[in-house]
Amino acid sequence: MNYETLVPVMRRLAIEAGEKIMQIYNSDDFDVKVKSDDSPVTEADEAADAIISAGLRAEFPDVMLVTEEQSESHTAKGDTFLIVDPLDGTKEFIHRRGDFTVNIAFVENGVPQRGIVYAPAKNRMFFTQADGQSVEETGDFALDTVGALSPINVADSDNGALMVVASKSHRDQATDDYINKYNVKDSKSAGSSLKFCLVATGEADIYPRVGRTMEWDTAAGHAVLLGAGGNVVRFDDHSPLTYGKEDFANPFFIAYAPTVELKEA
Repeated sequence: MNYETLVPVMRRLAIEAGEKIMQIYNSDDFDVKVKSDDSPVTEADEAADAIISAGLRAEFPDVMLVTEEQSESHTAKGDTFLIVDPLDGTKEFIHRRGDFTVNIAFVENGVPQRGIVYAPAKNRMFFTQADGQSVEETGDFALDTVGALSPINVADSDNGALMVVASKSHRDQATDDYINKYNVKDSKSAGSSLKFCLVATGEADIYPRVGRTMEWDTAAGHAVLLGAGGNVVRFDDHSPLTYGKEDFANPFFIAYAPTVELKEA
């Protein structure tokens, strides 16, 4: 994969999808359906998926594509592929809370190498450049003109006063029990893959996830965090979280700055 070609395509498609999502978000009403796993899906999920999938297939026809909204793609096998969650944080979208993101990533040999996380309602965009360094873009997010870029890096964490970020919609006792093993200065909640980005920018030190996620939920944020010097490991044995697993389902995991002294599960 030529990253010099890939990164601008991912950025453009994320912006196009974000524009469509915001049109629907700002409308008076939108349809909400329920998928077979009881999770909600909106017309925004489907419209964004159509934009991104068509764009990726046109540019990279020979690369395996996995996307949340196309169940037939979930039976694909491989460790090198493009993976898409066109609207992560559908519940945040439905309740008009703004913490939803467009996610596109490229996984190579089981590792998310490049990715973009775009939060159109919050005007925040994070992506890995072709050289692997993660950046946050500010500006108008024009399709063909990249705005001001700031390299992002994880915090040099103080283990006596950690900042924790946890899920807004999926916080539970098991998560709190694990967080209580640390010396926590403060915690914040965020929806969707923004939690990875808050660790990547140093706004948080650690994000533990004790709950079900799929690879399309995490790949783009994982790539951004890796490009900012962070890590994502399995909750149970602290081995690296890898991609291309059976059914694209993730185990519990921890995303963190490397200076955090991880506690056992």
